Amino acid sequence: MAELNFDLIVVGCGVAGLSAAVAGAERGLRVAVLERASREERGGQSRFTEAYLRMKSHTEVTDDFDTFLAEHSGYYQDPDFVAETLADRADWSAQTRALGSVDASVISTFAEQVPGTIEWLKGNGVKFDFLPTQFLTSTQPRLLPVGGGEAIVQALAAKAEALGAEFFYETAGRQLLTEGFAKVTGIRALSRQHGDLVFHGAVVLASGGFEGNTEMLGRYLGPRSVYLRPVCKGAYYNRGEGIQMALDMGAAPSGEYGSYHAEPVDPRSGISEPSIFVFPYGVLVNKQGRRFTDEAPGTVDAWYERVTRQIYQQDEGIAWVILDQKVKDVPNYRLAIRTDQAAIEGASLVELANKLGICANTLQDTVSRYNAACRPGDYQPLQLDGVATVGLEPPKSNWALPLDAGPYFAYPIISANVFTFGGLKVDERAQVINAEGQPIVNLYAAGETVGLYFGNYAGGTSVLKGLVFGRLAGQAAAQQRGVQ
Repeated sequence: MAELNFDLIVVGCGVAGLSAAVAGAERGLRVAVLERASREERGGQSRFTEAYLRMKSHTEVTDDFDTFLAEHSGYYQDPDFVAETLADRADWSAQTRALGSVDASVISTFAEQVPGTIEWLKGNGVKFDFLPTQFLTSTQPRLLPVGGGEAIVQALAAKAEALGAEFFYETAGRQLLTEGFAKVTGIRALSRQHGDLVFHGAVVLASGGFEGNTEMLGRYLGPRSVYLRPVCKGAYYNRGEGIQMALDMGAAPSGEYGSYHAEPVDPRSGISEPSIFVFPYGVLVNKQGRRFTDEAPGTVDAWYERVTRQIYQQDEGIAWVILDQKVKDVPNYRLAIRTDQAAIEGASLVELANKLGICANTLQDTVSRYNAACRPGDYQPLQLDGVATVGLEPPKSNWALPLDAGPYFAYPIISANVFTFGGLKVDERAQVINAEGQPIVNLYAAGETVGLYFGNYAGGTSVLKGLVFGRLAGQAAAQQRGVQ
Protein backbone atom coordinates (compact mmCIF):
# COMPACT_ATOMS: atom_id res chain seq x y z
CA MET A 1 0.00 0.00 0.00
CA ALA A 2 1.59 3.25 -1.15
CA GLU A 3 1.86 6.08 1.40
CA LEU A 4 2.08 9.70 0.27
CA ASN A 5 2.77 12.84 2.27
CA PHE A 6 1.13 16.18 1.54
CA ASP A 7 0.24 19.27 3.54
CA LEU A 8 -3.34 19.24 2.28
CA ILE A 9 -5.47 16.55 0.64
CA VAL A 10 -8.59 17.82 -1.11
CA VAL A 11 -11.32 15.29 -1.82
CA GLY A 12 -13.28 16.49 -4.83
CA CYS A 13 -12.48 18.52 -7.94
CA GLY A 14 -15.51 20.78 -8.26
CA VAL A 15 -15.44 24.50 -7.53
CA ALA A 16 -15.27 23.86 -3.76
CA GLY A 17 -12.33 21.47 -3.89
CA LEU A 18 -10.45 23.49 -6.47
CA SER A 19 -10.91 26.68 -4.45
CA ALA A 20 -9.40 24.91 -1.45
CA ALA A 21 -6.57 23.51 -3.55
CA VAL A 22 -5.63 26.88 -5.06
CA ALA A 23 -5.99 28.77 -1.77
CA GLY A 24 -3.68 26.26 -0.09
CA ALA A 25 -1.19 25.97 -2.93
CA GLU A 26 -0.79 29.72 -3.36
CA ARG A 27 0.28 29.81 0.28
CA GLY A 28 2.96 27.23 -0.35
CA LEU A 29 1.18 24.05 0.77
CA ARG A 30 1.87 20.76 -0.99
CA VAL A 31 -1.60 19.86 -2.23
CA ALA A 32 -3.15 16.64 -3.52
CA VAL A 33 -6.54 16.62 -5.23
CA LEU A 34 -8.48 13.33 -5.30
CA GLU A 35 -11.07 13.12 -8.05
CA ARG A 36 -13.37 10.16 -8.65
CA ALA A 37 -13.80 11.05 -12.32
CA SER A 38 -11.23 10.98 -15.11
CA ARG A 39 -9.36 14.13 -16.06
CA GLU A 40 -11.71 14.65 -19.01
CA GLU A 41 -14.78 14.44 -16.76
CA ARG A 42 -13.36 16.23 -13.72
CA GLY A 43 -15.45 18.81 -11.97
CA GLY A 44 -18.52 16.89 -10.84
CA GLN A 45 -21.70 18.92 -10.97
CA SER A 46 -19.70 22.15 -11.15
CA ARG A 47 -18.79 21.30 -14.73
CA PHE A 48 -22.46 21.24 -15.77
CA THR A 49 -24.00 24.13 -13.85
CA GLU A 50 -24.55 27.60 -15.25
CA ALA A 51 -23.48 28.76 -11.78
CA TYR A 52 -26.05 31.43 -10.97
CA LEU A 53 -24.73 33.73 -8.24
CA ARG A 54 -27.08 35.60 -5.88
CA MET A 55 -25.43 38.99 -6.39
CA LYS A 56 -26.75 42.40 -7.38
CA SER A 57 -23.35 43.59 -8.58
CA HIS A 58 -19.83 42.25 -8.94
CA THR A 59 -19.09 43.42 -5.39
CA GLU A 60 -22.42 43.01 -3.56
CA VAL A 61 -24.64 40.10 -2.62
CA THR A 62 -28.40 40.64 -2.87
CA ASP A 63 -30.13 42.55 -0.10
CA ASP A 64 -31.85 39.43 1.21
CA PHE A 65 -28.77 37.16 1.15
CA ASP A 66 -28.24 36.96 4.92
CA THR A 67 -31.89 37.11 5.90
CA PHE A 68 -33.03 34.37 3.53
CA LEU A 69 -30.34 31.98 4.74
CA ALA A 70 -31.05 32.88 8.37
CA GLU A 71 -34.78 32.31 7.92
CA HIS A 72 -34.03 28.86 6.45
CA SER A 73 -31.28 27.86 8.88
CA GLY A 74 -33.40 25.39 10.86
CA TYR A 75 -36.92 24.72 12.10
CA TYR A 76 -38.41 25.85 15.45
CA GLN A 77 -35.06 26.69 16.95
CA ASP A 78 -34.75 27.20 20.70
CA PRO A 79 -34.50 30.99 21.21
CA ASP A 80 -31.88 30.58 23.93
CA PHE A 81 -29.59 28.73 21.53
CA VAL A 82 -30.22 31.31 18.81
CA ALA A 83 -29.32 34.12 21.23
CA GLU A 84 -26.07 32.35 22.09
CA THR A 85 -24.99 32.24 18.44
CA LEU A 86 -25.07 36.04 18.32
CA ALA A 87 -22.21 36.16 20.82
CA ASP A 88 -18.60 35.05 20.29
CA ARG A 89 -18.30 31.33 19.59
CA ALA A 90 -15.98 30.95 22.58
CA ASP A 91 -18.91 31.81 24.86
CA TRP A 92 -21.32 29.24 23.42
CA SER A 93 -22.41 26.15 25.30
CA ALA A 94 -21.44 22.74 23.96
CA GLN A 95 -25.07 22.17 22.95
CA THR A 96 -25.18 25.32 20.84
CA ARG A 97 -21.85 24.58 19.18
CA ALA A 98 -23.06 21.19 17.91
CA LEU A 99 -26.59 22.15 16.82
CA GLY A 100 -27.68 20.82 13.44
CA SER A 101 -28.91 24.29 12.48
CA VAL A 102 -26.70 26.83 10.73
CA ASP A 103 -24.86 29.34 12.89
CA ALA A 104 -25.58 33.02 12.32
CA SER A 105 -21.84 33.71 12.35
CA VAL A 106 -21.30 31.20 9.53
CA ILE A 107 -24.00 32.90 7.45
CA SER A 108 -22.53 36.36 8.03
CA THR A 109 -19.03 35.10 7.23
CA PHE A 110 -20.37 33.56 4.04
CA ALA A 111 -21.92 36.85 2.91
CA GLU A 112 -18.87 38.92 3.90
CA GLN A 113 -16.47 36.67 2.00
CA VAL A 114 -18.34 36.65 -1.32
CA PRO A 115 -17.01 39.92 -2.85
CA GLY A 116 -13.38 39.08 -2.06
CA THR A 117 -13.84 35.59 -3.45
CA ILE A 118 -15.26 36.93 -6.73
CA GLU A 119 -12.33 39.32 -7.02
CA TRP A 120 -9.95 36.42 -6.33
CA LEU A 121 -11.59 34.41 -9.12
CA LYS A 122 -11.23 37.33 -11.51
CA GLY A 123 -7.54 37.35 -10.67
CA ASN A 124 -7.46 33.70 -11.69
CA GLY A 125 -8.98 34.39 -15.09
CA VAL A 126 -12.73 33.96 -14.51
CA LYS A 127 -15.03 36.56 -16.10
CA PHE A 128 -18.50 37.47 -14.83
CA ASP A 129 -21.55 39.19 -16.32
CA PHE A 130 -25.31 39.53 -15.91
CA LEU A 131 -26.45 37.16 -18.65
CA PRO A 132 -29.93 35.89 -19.66
CA THR A 133 -31.27 33.08 -17.48
CA GLN A 134 -33.99 30.47 -17.90
CA PHE A 135 -36.29 32.42 -15.54
CA LEU A 136 -38.80 34.50 -17.48
CA THR A 137 -39.88 36.17 -14.24
CA SER A 138 -37.51 36.72 -11.34
CA THR A 139 -37.22 38.36 -7.97
CA GLN A 140 -33.44 38.41 -7.63
CA PRO A 141 -30.69 39.31 -10.09
CA ARG A 142 -28.19 36.60 -10.99
CA LEU A 143 -24.53 37.20 -11.78
CA LEU A 144 -23.00 34.42 -13.87
CA PRO A 145 -19.47 33.35 -14.75
CA VAL A 146 -18.99 33.59 -18.50
CA GLY A 147 -18.81 29.96 -19.58
CA GLY A 148 -20.65 28.68 -16.51
CA GLY A 149 -19.26 26.40 -13.86
CA GLU A 150 -16.99 24.70 -16.38
CA ALA A 151 -15.09 27.96 -16.85
CA ILE A 152 -14.44 28.14 -13.11
CA VAL A 153 -13.34 24.50 -13.01
CA GLN A 154 -10.91 24.95 -15.89
CA ALA A 155 -9.46 28.20 -14.56
CA LEU A 156 -8.92 26.95 -11.01
CA ALA A 157 -7.64 23.54 -12.11
CA ALA A 158 -5.08 25.22 -14.36
CA LYS A 159 -4.02 27.52 -11.53
CA ALA A 160 -3.72 24.60 -9.08
CA GLU A 161 -1.59 22.67 -11.57
CA ALA A 162 0.61 25.71 -12.17
CA LEU A 163 1.13 26.00 -8.42
CA GLY A 164 2.26 22.39 -8.22
CA ALA A 165 -0.86 20.67 -6.91
CA GLU A 166 -0.89 16.96 -7.78
CA PHE A 167 -4.08 15.47 -9.15
CA PHE A 168 -5.10 11.86 -8.58
CA TYR A 169 -7.88 10.99 -11.01
CA GLU A 170 -10.24 8.01 -10.73
CA THR A 171 -9.41 8.04 -7.04
CA ALA A 172 -12.04 8.13 -4.29
CA GLY A 173 -11.60 8.85 -0.60
CA ARG A 174 -12.68 5.96 1.59
CA GLN A 175 -11.70 6.46 5.23
CA LEU A 176 -10.27 9.23 7.36
CA LEU A 177 -7.11 8.51 9.28
CA THR A 178 -7.38 9.80 12.81
CA GLU A 179 -5.38 10.36 15.95
CA GLY A 180 -7.95 9.84 18.66
CA PHE A 181 -11.39 11.34 18.11
CA ALA A 182 -10.40 14.97 17.62
CA LYS A 183 -7.68 15.01 14.97
CA VAL A 184 -7.37 13.88 11.35
CA THR A 185 -3.98 12.81 10.04
CA GLY A 186 -4.89 11.82 6.49
CA ILE A 187 -7.16 9.68 4.37
CA ARG A 188 -7.24 6.25 2.76
CA ALA A 189 -8.32 6.19 -0.85
CA LEU A 190 -8.96 3.74 -3.65
CA SER A 191 -7.34 4.44 -7.01
CA ARG A 192 -8.31 2.64 -10.18
CA GLN A 193 -4.68 2.69 -11.31
CA HIS A 194 -2.77 2.32 -8.06
CA GLY A 195 -5.16 0.45 -5.77
CA ASP A 196 -5.12 1.37 -2.08
CA LEU A 197 -3.39 4.66 -1.30
CA VAL A 198 -2.73 6.35 2.03
CA PHE A 199 -2.41 10.13 2.05
CA HIS A 200 -0.98 11.87 5.11
CA GLY A 201 -1.92 15.49 5.79
CA ALA A 202 -4.85 17.76 6.55
CA VAL A 203 -8.06 16.95 4.65
CA VAL A 204 -10.71 19.06 2.93
CA LEU A 205 -13.92 17.15 2.18
CA ALA A 206 -15.43 18.72 -0.94
CA SER A 207 -17.01 15.67 -2.55
CA GLY A 208 -20.59 16.89 -2.81
CA GLY A 209 -23.73 15.48 -1.26
CA PHE A 210 -25.28 12.03 -1.67
CA GLU A 211 -27.60 12.53 -4.64
CA GLY A 212 -25.73 9.75 -6.47
CA ASN A 213 -26.15 7.20 -3.65
CA THR A 214 -29.48 5.35 -3.74
CA GLU A 215 -28.91 3.77 -0.32
CA MET A 216 -28.37 7.11 1.43
CA LEU A 217 -31.28 8.65 -0.47
CA GLY A 218 -33.55 5.87 0.72
CA ARG A 219 -32.21 6.17 4.25
CA TYR A 220 -32.68 9.91 4.56
CA LEU A 221 -35.28 10.94 1.98
CA GLY A 222 -37.37 7.78 2.14
CA PRO A 223 -38.71 5.26 -0.37
CA ARG A 224 -40.15 7.91 -2.72
CA SER A 225 -36.59 8.93 -3.56
CA VAL A 226 -36.65 6.28 -6.31
CA TYR A 227 -38.65 8.83 -8.32
CA LEU A 228 -35.82 11.36 -8.14
CA ARG A 229 -32.98 11.68 -10.61
CA PRO A 230 -29.77 13.70 -10.39
CA VAL A 231 -30.00 16.87 -12.44
CA CYS A 232 -26.87 16.04 -14.45
CA LYS A 233 -24.50 13.14 -15.01
CA GLY A 234 -21.82 14.73 -12.86
CA ALA A 235 -24.05 14.26 -9.81
CA TYR A 236 -23.79 10.48 -10.03
CA TYR A 237 -20.23 10.84 -8.74
CA ASN A 238 -21.55 12.35 -5.50
CA ARG A 239 -22.09 9.32 -3.28
CA GLY A 240 -21.85 10.81 0.16
CA GLU A 241 -18.63 9.17 1.35
CA GLY A 242 -17.19 12.50 2.45
CA ILE A 243 -20.17 13.11 4.70
CA GLN A 244 -20.32 9.53 5.95
CA MET A 245 -16.64 9.16 6.84
CA ALA A 246 -16.77 12.38 8.85
CA LEU A 247 -19.96 11.33 10.67
CA ASP A 248 -18.31 8.00 11.44
CA MET A 249 -15.55 9.81 13.35
CA GLY A 250 -18.00 11.95 15.31
CA ALA A 251 -18.60 15.02 13.13
CA ALA A 252 -21.75 17.01 13.83
CA PRO A 253 -24.42 16.96 11.12
CA SER A 254 -26.08 20.09 9.76
CA GLY A 255 -28.73 20.86 7.17
CA GLU A 256 -31.93 18.99 6.37
CA TYR A 257 -30.96 15.39 5.65
CA GLY A 258 -34.45 14.50 4.49
CA SER A 259 -34.54 17.15 1.78
CA TYR A 260 -32.81 18.33 -1.39
CA HIS A 261 -32.81 21.09 -3.98
CA ALA A 262 -35.63 20.33 -6.42
CA GLU A 263 -35.75 21.39 -10.06
CA PRO A 264 -38.43 20.55 -12.68
CA VAL A 265 -36.99 18.50 -15.54
CA ASP A 266 -38.13 16.41 -18.49
CA PRO A 267 -37.53 12.73 -17.61
CA ARG A 268 -37.23 11.80 -21.30
CA SER A 269 -34.06 13.81 -21.75
CA GLY A 270 -30.49 12.71 -21.11
CA ILE A 271 -28.88 16.14 -21.39
CA SER A 272 -27.68 18.11 -18.40
CA GLU A 273 -30.45 20.00 -16.59
CA PRO A 274 -33.33 19.56 -19.10
CA SER A 275 -35.45 21.99 -17.12
CA ILE A 276 -39.06 22.96 -17.75
CA PHE A 277 -39.84 26.38 -16.26
CA VAL A 278 -42.78 27.25 -18.48
CA PHE A 279 -45.47 25.74 -16.23
CA PRO A 280 -46.74 29.13 -14.87
CA TYR A 281 -48.35 29.70 -18.29
CA GLY A 282 -50.35 26.47 -18.32
CA VAL A 283 -51.81 23.98 -15.89
CA LEU A 284 -50.11 21.07 -14.16
CA VAL A 285 -51.96 17.77 -14.02
CA ASN A 286 -51.02 14.44 -12.44
CA LYS A 287 -51.53 10.90 -13.74
CA GLN A 288 -55.18 11.15 -12.79
CA GLY A 289 -55.57 14.24 -14.99
CA ARG A 290 -56.22 16.56 -12.03
CA ARG A 291 -54.60 19.82 -10.99
CA PHE A 292 -52.91 19.69 -7.59
CA THR A 293 -51.14 23.00 -7.02
CA ASP A 294 -51.05 26.70 -7.82
CA GLU A 295 -48.87 26.83 -10.91
CA ALA A 296 -48.07 30.54 -10.55
CA PRO A 297 -47.99 31.71 -6.92
CA GLY A 298 -45.13 34.13 -7.67
CA THR A 299 -42.09 34.65 -9.85
CA VAL A 300 -40.76 31.37 -11.17
CA ASP A 301 -37.27 31.83 -9.73
CA ALA A 302 -38.70 32.15 -6.20
CA TRP A 303 -41.36 29.44 -6.43
CA TYR A 304 -40.24 26.70 -8.81
CA GLU A 305 -38.72 24.57 -6.06
CA ARG A 306 -41.92 24.53 -4.01
CA VAL A 307 -44.02 23.73 -7.09
CA THR A 308 -41.59 20.95 -8.05
CA ARG A 309 -41.92 19.42 -4.59
CA GLN A 310 -45.67 19.20 -5.21
CA ILE A 311 -44.95 17.35 -8.46
CA TYR A 312 -42.68 14.95 -6.54
CA GLN A 313 -45.57 14.12 -4.20
CA GLN A 314 -47.85 13.01 -7.04
CA ASP A 315 -48.36 9.42 -8.12
CA GLU A 316 -44.98 8.09 -9.35
CA GLY A 317 -43.52 11.58 -8.91
CA ILE A 318 -44.62 12.86 -12.32
CA ALA A 319 -46.90 15.51 -13.80
CA TRP A 320 -47.51 17.18 -17.14
CA VAL A 321 -47.77 20.86 -17.97
CA ILE A 322 -50.63 21.44 -20.41
CA LEU A 323 -50.19 24.45 -22.70
CA ASP A 324 -51.98 25.99 -25.63
CA GLN A 325 -50.76 28.15 -28.49
CA LYS A 326 -50.96 31.38 -26.46
CA VAL A 327 -47.77 30.48 -24.62
CA LYS A 328 -45.91 31.22 -27.84
CA ASP A 329 -46.87 34.88 -27.39
CA VAL A 330 -44.80 35.05 -24.20
CA PRO A 331 -41.53 36.83 -25.13
CA ASN A 332 -38.59 34.42 -25.26
CA TYR A 333 -40.73 31.57 -23.89
CA ARG A 334 -38.23 29.03 -25.28
CA LEU A 335 -35.70 30.12 -22.64
CA ALA A 336 -37.93 28.40 -20.10
CA ILE A 337 -37.78 25.06 -21.94
CA ARG A 338 -34.34 23.42 -21.80
CA THR A 339 -35.26 19.87 -22.78
CA ASP A 340 -34.02 18.49 -26.09
CA GLN A 341 -37.22 16.44 -26.45
CA ALA A 342 -40.16 17.64 -28.52
CA ALA A 343 -43.44 18.60 -26.91
CA ILE A 344 -46.26 16.07 -27.00
CA GLU A 345 -48.97 17.57 -29.18
CA GLY A 346 -52.65 17.00 -29.75
CA ALA A 347 -55.15 18.77 -31.98
CA SER A 348 -57.67 18.40 -29.16
CA LEU A 349 -57.49 17.73 -25.43
CA VAL A 350 -58.81 14.24 -26.10
CA GLU A 351 -55.99 13.48 -28.52
CA LEU A 352 -53.43 14.93 -26.12
CA ALA A 353 -54.80 12.95 -23.17
CA ASN A 354 -54.60 9.72 -25.14
CA LYS A 355 -50.96 10.39 -25.98
CA LEU A 356 -50.20 11.14 -22.31
CA GLY A 357 -52.01 8.06 -21.03
CA ILE A 358 -54.44 10.22 -19.05
CA CYS A 359 -58.22 9.77 -18.93
CA ALA A 360 -59.52 12.09 -21.66
CA ASN A 361 -62.80 12.88 -19.86
CA THR A 362 -60.95 13.82 -16.70
CA LEU A 363 -58.48 16.09 -18.50
CA GLN A 364 -61.32 17.78 -20.38
CA ASP A 365 -63.18 18.32 -17.10
CA THR A 366 -60.05 19.71 -15.41
CA VAL A 367 -59.39 22.20 -18.20
CA SER A 368 -63.08 23.16 -18.44
CA ARG A 369 -63.22 23.94 -14.71
CA TYR A 370 -60.01 25.93 -14.96
CA ASN A 371 -61.20 27.89 -18.01
CA ALA A 372 -64.49 28.71 -16.31
CA ALA A 373 -62.60 30.12 -13.31
CA CYS A 374 -60.43 32.46 -15.42
CA ARG A 375 -61.37 36.14 -15.43
CA PRO A 376 -60.30 39.00 -17.72
CA GLY A 377 -57.44 41.11 -16.43
CA ASP A 378 -54.34 43.06 -17.34
CA TYR A 379 -52.25 40.14 -18.49
CA GLN A 380 -48.51 40.85 -18.20
CA PRO A 381 -46.54 37.66 -18.93
CA LEU A 382 -43.14 38.92 -17.71
CA GLN A 383 -44.27 40.32 -14.36
CA LEU A 384 -46.66 39.35 -11.60
CA ASP A 385 -50.01 40.45 -12.95
CA GLY A 386 -52.55 39.13 -10.46
CA VAL A 387 -54.63 37.67 -13.29
CA ALA A 388 -56.03 34.84 -11.21
CA THR A 389 -58.76 32.23 -11.16
CA VAL A 390 -61.87 32.74 -9.06
CA GLY A 391 -63.56 29.98 -7.05
CA LEU A 392 -61.10 27.29 -8.08
CA GLU A 393 -59.15 24.98 -5.77
CA PRO A 394 -56.27 25.00 -5.97
CA PRO A 395 -56.21 28.53 -7.39
CA LYS A 396 -53.89 29.91 -10.00
CA SER A 397 -52.64 33.30 -8.77
CA ASN A 398 -51.04 34.83 -11.87
CA TRP A 399 -51.16 34.52 -15.67
CA ALA A 400 -54.44 32.61 -15.56
CA LEU A 401 -55.52 32.65 -19.19
CA PRO A 402 -58.00 30.06 -20.51
CA LEU A 403 -56.54 27.10 -22.38
CA ASP A 404 -58.63 27.24 -25.54
CA ALA A 405 -56.23 27.84 -28.43
CA GLY A 406 -55.33 24.47 -29.88
CA PRO A 407 -53.43 22.53 -30.94
CA TYR A 408 -52.46 21.72 -27.34
CA PHE A 409 -49.11 20.47 -26.19
CA ALA A 410 -47.51 19.13 -23.03
CA TYR A 411 -44.19 18.28 -21.37
CA PRO A 412 -43.73 15.65 -18.67
CA ILE A 413 -42.03 16.91 -15.51
CA ILE A 414 -40.34 15.11 -12.63
CA SER A 415 -38.31 16.49 -9.77
CA ALA A 416 -34.58 16.41 -10.31
CA ASN A 417 -32.32 16.14 -7.26
CA VAL A 418 -29.85 18.97 -7.82
CA PHE A 419 -28.11 18.32 -4.52
CA THR A 420 -28.97 17.04 -1.06
CA PHE A 421 -29.30 19.42 1.90
CA GLY A 422 -27.80 17.31 4.68
CA GLY A 423 -24.09 17.57 5.36
CA LEU A 424 -21.45 18.49 7.92
CA LYS A 425 -21.42 21.37 10.36
CA VAL A 426 -18.56 23.84 9.91
CA ASP A 427 -17.42 27.02 11.60
CA GLU A 428 -16.34 30.34 10.09
CA ARG A 429 -13.01 28.83 9.00
CA ALA A 430 -14.65 25.85 7.25
CA GLN A 431 -13.41 23.57 10.05
CA VAL A 432 -15.64 20.55 10.63
CA ILE A 433 -17.26 20.61 14.08
CA ASN A 434 -17.66 17.44 16.11
CA ALA A 435 -20.65 16.30 18.17
CA GLU A 436 -19.15 17.98 21.25
CA GLY A 437 -19.06 21.32 19.45
CA GLN A 438 -15.29 21.47 18.93
CA PRO A 439 -13.42 21.77 15.63
CA ILE A 440 -11.80 18.56 14.42
CA VAL A 441 -8.13 19.35 13.91
CA ASN A 442 -7.00 19.11 10.27
CA LEU A 443 -10.50 18.45 8.91
CA TYR A 444 -12.33 20.96 6.72
CA ALA A 445 -15.38 20.83 4.46
CA ALA A 446 -16.75 22.89 1.59
CA GLY A 447 -19.47 22.82 -1.06
CA GLU A 448 -22.46 20.52 -0.69
CA THR A 449 -20.55 18.39 1.82
CA VAL A 450 -21.45 21.27 4.17
CA GLY A 451 -25.05 21.23 5.39
CA LEU A 452 -26.46 24.75 5.02
CA TYR A 453 -30.05 24.52 3.79
CA PHE A 454 -33.45 23.81 5.30
CA GLY A 455 -36.82 23.88 3.56
CA ASN A 456 -36.29 26.06 0.51
CA TYR A 457 -33.00 26.57 -1.31
CA ALA A 458 -31.62 30.10 -1.42
CA GLY A 459 -31.24 30.26 -5.19
CA GLY A 460 -27.84 31.29 -6.48
CA THR A 461 -25.92 30.45 -3.29
CA SER A 462 -24.73 26.89 -3.89
CA VAL A 463 -21.77 27.68 -6.15
CA LEU A 464 -20.89 30.65 -3.95
CA LYS A 465 -20.92 28.37 -0.92
CA GLY A 466 -18.44 26.04 -2.58
CA LEU A 467 -16.16 28.87 -3.67
CA VAL A 468 -16.19 30.74 -0.37
CA PHE A 469 -15.82 27.81 2.02
CA GLY A 470 -13.32 26.07 -0.24
CA ARG A 471 -11.15 29.16 -0.18
CA LEU A 472 -11.59 29.53 3.59
CA ALA A 473 -10.57 25.88 4.05
CA GLY A 474 -7.37 26.31 2.07
CA GLN A 475 -6.51 29.48 3.96
CA ALA A 476 -7.25 27.91 7.35
CA ALA A 477 -5.16 24.81 6.53
CA ALA A 478 -2.23 27.07 5.69
CA GLN A 479 -2.66 29.05 8.89
CA GLN A 480 -2.79 25.81 10.87
CA ARG A 481 0.64 24.96 9.50
CA GLY A 482 1.93 28.41 10.33
CA VAL A 483 1.88 29.67 6.74
CA GLN A 484 0.19 33.03 6.12
